[in-house]
Amino acid sequence: METRNHTRVPEFIMEGIFEHPHLQGLFFGIILCLFMALIIGKSLIIMAVVLHLPLHKPMYFFIANLALIDIVCTSSVLPKMMQNLIVGKKTISFNGCMAQLFTFTSSAATELVLLTAMAFDRYMAVCHPLHYVTIMTKRVCITLAACIGALGIMNSLVHTLVMLRLDFCGPNLIQHFCEIPPLLALSWSSAYLNEVMAFIADIFLAMGNFLLIIVSYGFIIRSILKIQGSEGKSRAFSTCYLHLVVVGLYYSTITYTYIWPPSGYSLDKDKMVSVLYTLVTPALNPLIYSLCNKEVKMAFTKILTFCKIDSY
Repeated sequence: METRNHTRVPEFIMEGIFEHPHLQGLFFGIILCLFMALIIGKSLIIMAVVLHLPLHKPMYFFIANLALIDIVCTSSVLPKMMQNLIVGKKTISFNGCMAQLFTFTSSAATELVLLTAMAFDRYMAVCHPLHYVTIMTKRVCITLAACIGALGIMNSLVHTLVMLRLDFCGPNLIQHFCEIPPLLALSWSSAYLNEVMAFIADIFLAMGNFLLIIVSYGFIIRSILKIQGSEGKSRAFSTCYLHLVVVGLYYSTITYTYIWPPSGYSLDKDKMVSVLYTLVTPALNPLIYSLCNKEVKMAFTKILTFCKIDSY
C-alpha cells in the first residue's frame, strides 16, 4: 500500500482582486466606505423593522433577516481583504480559510432559500389575501426563518467537511477569498465527491429555488392582471418589484460563478463578479428598499428624528 506523505499547506496566499500595488490605499478606502455603508444601511433596516410597529409584517420580517444575512456574508470576507490591503501580508491560515468558507457558504445558501420564502410571502399576499393573515403568522415566519438558517448551516457544514478531506500541498495561491471553486482548483487529491456535492447544492439551492421564485411570480403576475383598475394593479405590483430587483441582482452574479464545473475553474476569471455578490449587491439592497419603499423611508425618518432629539 502506498503511504501518503503529503504536507498540508499551513496557509493560503490571497492574491487579491485588485492589481496595481501603488493604489492599495485607495482600494482600501473604497472598500471601507462601501463596507461601512453596507453595515449602517443594513443595521438601519433591522432597527426600522424592530422599532417601527407598521413594519411588523411578514414581508419586512424577511427583509430584516435578509439584511442580517448580508451583514454576515460580507463580514466573512471584507475585513480580511481590508487587512491584507493595509498590512501587505496577503495570507490566511488554513483554519481561517475553512472558517471563511463555512461562514460565506452558509450565508449564501441561506440567502438563496430566504429569497424563495420572500417570494412565497408575496404569493400569499397577492394571490390569497383572505388567508394571508391566518397562514403567515408570527410563529410561522419565525419557524420558517429558523429552518432556513439551519438548512444553510447544514449545507455549509457538509461542504466544509468534504473540503477538509482533500490534500492541499501547493500551490496555495487564491485569487480573492476562500470559496468552493478556487479551493477545489488547488487540491491535489480527487475532488469528485466535492464536485458532486456542489452540483447537488446547485440543483436544489440555486436552480430549484430560482424555479420556485419564477413559478411564484408567474401566479402573482396572473393575479395582478386580473385586478380591475390601474391603481389596484400598481399597488399590488409595488409590493413585489423590489424583491424581483434583489433576486435579479443576486442570482445574476452568484449563479454566473457557481454554474461552471469546479474542475474548470480559472483563477483569473470572475474576480470582479465576486466583488459584485460580496460587496456591491449587498450594499445596493438597502438603497433599493429604503429609496423605493414609502413605509421603510417613513421608519428611517422617525428613527433619525428620534436620534437627533435624544442627542440634545
